[in-house]
Amino acid sequence: MSDRRESGAVRTDRPAAPDAGLPTLAEALEMPALVQGMPEVLVGRAALDARVRWVHVSDSPGVARLLDGGELLLTTASAWPEHPEDLRALVAAFAAAGLVGIVIELGAHYRYVPAVVLDAARATGLVLIALHREVKFVAVTEQVHRRIIDEQTTALRARDEVRTLFTELALRGAPADYVVQRLARTLRAPVILESLAHEVIVADLADAEHTVLDDWQERSRLSGRDPAADRTVVPVQARGTRWGALVALAGPAHPAGRLGVLEQGATALALGRLADTDGEDWEHLGRRRLVDALLAGRYGSLPEAAVRLTAAGLLAEGVTLRGLAVSGAGAAEIETAANEVGGRALCGTPRRADEPAEGWMPILLATPSTMSFAGATVDRFLAGLRIGDARVRLVVGPRVDPGAPEAVLTRTLDSAREALDLAESGEVGEAGVMWVRRHPLLRFVAALRGDHRLLAHAESMLAPVLDLPPARRDDLLDALAAVVAHPGNRTAAATAAHVSRSVFYQRLDALEEVLGVRLDDGEVLAALHLALAVHRAHAGAARRASPTPLPST
Repeated sequence: MSDRRESGAVRTDRPAAPDAGLPTLAEALEMPALVQGMPEVLVGRAALDARVRWVHVSDSPGVARLLDGGELLLTTASAWPEHPEDLRALVAAFAAAGLVGIVIELGAHYRYVPAVVLDAARATGLVLIALHREVKFVAVTEQVHRRIIDEQTTALRARDEVRTLFTELALRGAPADYVVQRLARTLRAPVILESLAHEVIVADLADAEHTVLDDWQERSRLSGRDPAADRTVVPVQARGTRWGALVALAGPAHPAGRLGVLEQGATALALGRLADTDGEDWEHLGRRRLVDALLAGRYGSLPEAAVRLTAAGLLAEGVTLRGLAVSGAGAAEIETAANEVGGRALCGTPRRADEPAEGWMPILLATPSTMSFAGATVDRFLAGLRIGDARVRLVVGPRVDPGAPEAVLTRTLDSAREALDLAESGEVGEAGVMWVRRHPLLRFVAALRGDHRLLAHAESMLAPVLDLPPARRDDLLDALAAVVAHPGNRTAAATAAHVSRSVFYQRLDALEEVLGVRLDDGEVLAALHLALAVHRAHAGAARRASPTPLPST
């Protein structure tokens, strides 16, 4: 190869990271053309993981000025100087030029490598290799260059595939969690989309342990000041606005470069934010999907779920949790109202309610252990939810006191499910607050609503009334509901049924006649109360299952 360098000559693309796949010195020594020369590493064995950008063949002592760095020099040293100081200076010039190593073929000029060359290579950290047999340098360069070009072709192809993938995702308006999922699959490593406050918005941990999210906020802040942190971070931003960052944790190399892949994902997310200015912000989206996944049991283990909630800022020392269900308010209003009473709320996806235009939203609420979520605090919370004449209803699940994270999480999810089940039972009034712990029978029915034995009991007890014409049936069921709600006070029961006492007594007589029972029998009344609760729970579920379309959320 000529030692002359033309101005503007085309050079190979030097990668910024080992992800580009250039061969190492160790890999080059295993190629057949060099193996035939019986290579011996004389100096620098610890540096054999250095990447070879190109191979240069020259015996000229002035070749250093023609190098760009990253080359492996093949030489017979036939034109090298003989004076020790000149040899020392020559090796120093090679090291300064950025050579990754020198391969000297013995026999043509040297029978062995001079000690001064060994000392100079050792002093400069340059890898020095001797070939004990003659080889075809052209074969060596061909094999190494083919590997380099093949790897760069693969990298170009991979970059094109990655760019195409994430461009299509951006054009299709793929949600943030799906983009993060595809990033994690592409990189085969955990990928986290975090907010500007370093909260986890969306995370796909690939096959990693959930503990990678332990104390995420603090570790993420610290890693920003630690250049040695084993992670790749790319901001998600456009037009001067930054929404968060994508973080890829340690993983295998990718032909397109891990940084390049993450940048494509960040671009897709940024384009999605620009295109959907009225869409749900990432913080609400991430919290909603987290709550939905937890309530649906879509997590690998309790420790993993506990870590997710901790990373979201909910599980912490000195915090009491409980589940809520709210109808008539949005996630933004709920989170703001929770903040105003000193708490924090994570909202899930609203469920269908009796009216298609409304839905019961499951909520995980965290409040300081020293604060009681009752009385004036609940009134303030409700006041923060009401906008105009909106009808707001609230179901409050059992309180969960601090303890072991996994146990707290289990009880909190149970509290949220109980609140949601009771909310969907159809027993919640038009407005106000309903406490799960104050309705043990409804709580029992909500938990076992699908049990066939409960259904059989309800059908058996109420069948004579349910078979009546609709108007008569509804009157008698309302009377039954009033009497079981006020078993010892018929005046209060008549008021609850919105009829006069005389009409109410007539309906009670009709109930006893149709059902063939006496309503002053405590056991009979208890059985009817249970049957009515089961019937109403399933009647509410049937109404919610109507095909009326839901509004978009």
